Amino acid sequence: MKVTEAHNERVAKLTFASVYPHYVTKVEKKGRTRKELHQVIEWLTGFDDHEIQKHIDDKSTFGIFFEKAKLNANAHLITGVICGYRIEEIENTLTRQVRYLDKLVDELAKGRKMEKILRVG
Repeated sequence: MKVTEAHNERVAKLTFASVYPHYVTKVEKKGRTRKELHQVIEWLTGFDDHEIQKHIDDKSTFGIFFEKAKLNANAHLITGVICGYRIEEIENTLTRQVRYLDKLVDELAKGRKMEKILRVG
């Protein structure tokens, strides 16, 4: 499935604060914790708990969120399909970064071991 420019624009305008509660619900419903979710977000973006909360409070768009992030050097190892899109084929950098985060949250909710999610070893 090809990502359209309109889709990329919608993703860029979405706020992290509007999606974050869905991430929390998804992982907690599957027996994982908010702490684990934050660990995954920190691995990808470099944001600690305080910075994550600041992005929520400031209603940062994903555009701003990822602009300020220090993306993990191993983020490119996040592959597969999420929301019908093959991550490694997404050309728009921001949309690909948001899908990285979606994929990590999905893996956490599916019970994958943290070492695998964080691409250790």
